[in-house]
Amino acid sequence: MIGVVPQGSIVRATWRALLHPRRLLPILVVCAPLLLAQYSWSRDPWGLGIGVMFCLSFIFIAPVSYRVLFPDGLDLSHGAVRLVLYALVGAGVVLTVGAGIPKVFGLGYTFLTERTSLLVISALFLVGGWGLGRDIGFEQRVHRLQAEAERSQLLALKSHLDPHFLFNTLNAIAEWCRIDGEVAEAAVLRLSAMLRAVLDGVKAPLWPLEKELELVDMLFELHLLRDKALFTLERSMPTLPKVRLPPMSLVSLAENAMKHGPGAGHRGALQLAVREEPGQLVFTLENPGPFRGPREGSEGLPSLRRQLELTYGGRAALVVEAAGEGRTRATLRIPTVETP
Repeated sequence: MIGVVPQGSIVRATWRALLHPRRLLPILVVCAPLLLAQYSWSRDPWGLGIGVMFCLSFIFIAPVSYRVLFPDGLDLSHGAVRLVLYALVGAGVVLTVGAGIPKVFGLGYTFLTERTSLLVISALFLVGGWGLGRDIGFEQRVHRLQAEAERSQLLALKSHLDPHFLFNTLNAIAEWCRIDGEVAEAAVLRLSAMLRAVLDGVKAPLWPLEKELELVDMLFELHLLRDKALFTLERSMPTLPKVRLPPMSLVSLAENAMKHGPGAGHRGALQLAVREEPGQLVFTLENPGPFRGPREGSEGLPSLRRQLELTYGGRAALVVEAAGEGRTRATLRIPTVETP
């Protein structure tokens, strides 16, 4: 069982699914000749109204009743009672519209209220409701499974990104331990603060931009602990809306810029800019060091691209390119997601 879905949700979801052309058109194709036959072969002028009621009762009741009784599909080993209930619902609706209402209002002969026609309509009600309800149920279960699979992939990517950053930082601290114990101690304390911040939101699909920028600042401070002249940081950040983004996304860009910029011996300015455009935020991080194209075996940026794809479904973009002589620029565009 995928999960228990509230009946109200099942009803609304089923009615919405019936509006899809691949279901609505076949329903109209079946209803149109029935209404034409009812209009042509009935003696009572109100016969067409009975035909319309048959069609509407089928659309609003048949698939819904099947899905409410069999939310996880038809299972005869456990659903015999529900199957009887489904048959009773169908018979009750057909007899109410085809026999009860004509008798109450004293209607004359109509084609669809004849006994043989009522048997045919009952079969159409039950089989049609089963077919449409089953199709809608399959489609929605597939969508739920796809969403769960994407969520699992996203969590797996995050569990990869976070250790990737952690291992790189620990390697740097190990090097500092051999050179400067005080710097290594300060780095351990700063890393501890970073990890506490990461653990607060690593399981969330999105977290506040402020949190992400705090981690970026901590990362830069870690690298400046040993050599304050390693790089200079230039920031351009106007007043920004309260938005959310995937955790560790900007940290991954900052880590990549440090690794292939100042960390590789290219001193100079790191330029971090954040600006708002209609419907999206644009992050630009430029570092010293020439752009040499995608690196074989690289895991950080490819994992980040996959994370963005799973989160935004193609509405985000990450471009890394040369930015003049001896510099590299990474540009990340994400759709604006307001925080609650």
